[in-house]
Amino acid sequence: MIHNFASTGIEIHVGAGTLFTVGGFAVTNSMLTGALAMIIMLSLFAYVVRKLQRGEYNRFVGLTQWAFEGMLGQVYSVIPDQKVARKVAPLALSIFFIMLFGYWMSVLPGLDSITYNGVPILRAVNADLNFTFAVAIIVFLVVQFMALQAHGPIGSLKRYFRNPVKDPIGAFEGILEFIGEFSRYAALSVRMFGNAFAGEILLVILAVLTGFLSVIALPPFMAFELFIGLVQAYVFFILTVIFTSLAIESHGSHDDHSLTSQDHSPSDTRKKHAAVSSE
Repeated sequence: MIHNFASTGIEIHVGAGTLFTVGGFAVTNSMLTGALAMIIMLSLFAYVVRKLQRGEYNRFVGLTQWAFEGMLGQVYSVIPDQKVARKVAPLALSIFFIMLFGYWMSVLPGLDSITYNGVPILRAVNADLNFTFAVAIIVFLVVQFMALQAHGPIGSLKRYFRNPVKDPIGAFEGILEFIGEFSRYAALSVRMFGNAFAGEILLVILAVLTGFLSVIALPPFMAFELFIGLVQAYVFFILTVIFTSLAIESHGSHDDHSLTSQDHSPSDTRKKHAAVSSE
């Protein structure tokens, strides 16, 4: 079996393959798949909006509404400042659905079978580290902007840099927080990339090993990958919200009440952060 697998000549590339260039700009297979995923997502949402405008409901429309309302409620429950929550919700929800549809494209049958100049035409955009890293950078910039609005320039710097003489423990914690600001977003992007890339390779290898029996062997694994895509998209979404909540929470006792509430304190947010990270 191993000899048969080796004889198939399958090549696994970590980076996306270039299909063609336009004015020196390389168009990769992950870009093409990402554009296709975006068209499908926007078409489905346009369908839902049209149904809602006409007052027509079905199970798909109800499921979409339930997903939106549920995740919107989570944004408001994690971020105590409702004004900030309204600003973050569109970004967080957009990231969830973009990541979800992008991941699910990796489950398409025959994803690597159609080639152009020896390069597979389709490749899941979430399996491209450039894409996941770019989304993580966007989240990082938005979170830092929210923190700057909440604390001001001096207050934002005090989150990381404190007087080591007056508060040596706080200064050490600030350095760790500064390092963590970059490591958490790197981990966020690599987590999504690793899961999407591994799932894509798993399906290809399973199809080769099972041959004609792949019709029977693949569906359970494809269903499992759909579930993993849902989980990973949700993790990206909720961590975006939690990172924003951690960034805007106050660190001084004089204004703690303005950014926290009785039901959702910073300690509760940290517990949620720890719980999601452990998953």
